[in-house]
Amino acid sequence: MPSHNPVFGRGFANAGSGGGQQYGQQGPGAPGYGQQYGQQGYGQQQYGAPGYGAPAYGQQYGQPYGAPQGYDQQYGAPAPAGAPYGPPTTRYMTMDDVVQKTGLSFLVTVLAAAAVWALPGQAAWGLALPAVLVAFVLGLVISFKQIANPVATLAYGALYGVALGAISEAFNTIYPGIVVQAIIGTFGVFAGMLVVYKTGAIRVTPKLTRWIVGALFGVLALVLVNLLVSFFVPGGLGLRDGGPLAIVFSLVVIGVAAFSLLLDFDMADQAIRRGAPAKFAWYIAFGLLVTVVWLYLEILRLLSYFQDN
Repeated sequence: MPSHNPVFGRGFANAGSGGGQQYGQQGPGAPGYGQQYGQQGYGQQQYGAPGYGAPAYGQQYGQPYGAPQGYDQQYGAPAPAGAPYGPPTTRYMTMDDVVQKTGLSFLVTVLAAAAVWALPGQAAWGLALPAVLVAFVLGLVISFKQIANPVATLAYGALYGVALGAISEAFNTIYPGIVVQAIIGTFGVFAGMLVVYKTGAIRVTPKLTRWIVGALFGVLALVLVNLLVSFFVPGGLGLRDGGPLAIVFSLVVIGVAAFSLLLDFDMADQAIRRGAPAKFAWYIAFGLLVTVVWLYLEILRLLSYFQDN
């Protein structure tokens, strides 16, 4: 299913055609057996790069990552009589894996941010600028190479933590207390969207996914146009100058980021159902980290607008 960011958007593009039993497909003998869930369902265009049609992460959901070639046995089913090998030994991802890896990634990010915050202003920015560039490149590599390991994810978290520490310290110097407000707001939005997802108040459907991905591309286009116009007109289109239009735009961006969390949660659930390997939790953690950092920075920006006005 496509998701909002480079991490999840390309993760399982071909999930509907893998070997083994598909998500939403009933077992042999059940009514409708052989029909895949939603037929082509979500796996059309993927978010995360222009075109976003890159191959799926590792292997298809129907065929667990790391299984021997030709694997087509259902998860948990006994090996055929006389088979030379028993069931595959690959450990499948669980929700505990997602929670643990995501929590550790956020912890590393926060610790790095706190360490940089304690540095003098010039020293902090001297580290933050190269850290942002390296983190940006690393994020692209993780996304397009489908890297799912602790070194890459934790390194990304540490690098962005360095940048967040400098940015947060600068904002807090100008607007005392704004960082605490932004952190509370970020966790509030995260918890709220998790409740919305778990209760089924808003269901992730192909139509909703298309709307969110379209909104993401729209936001990106407006930000780029505003940046280009700002080279010729002071303030650009007025999307980031702190005025009424900037406040409305920031609220829209926060809304898009919040709904993007629904796609992240759904991707984690689908990965578990499809039998993704345990290490894929690092890939999920990376994507959640990208979204939450984006959400935090946008809330921080919005709060600064309110204080200026």
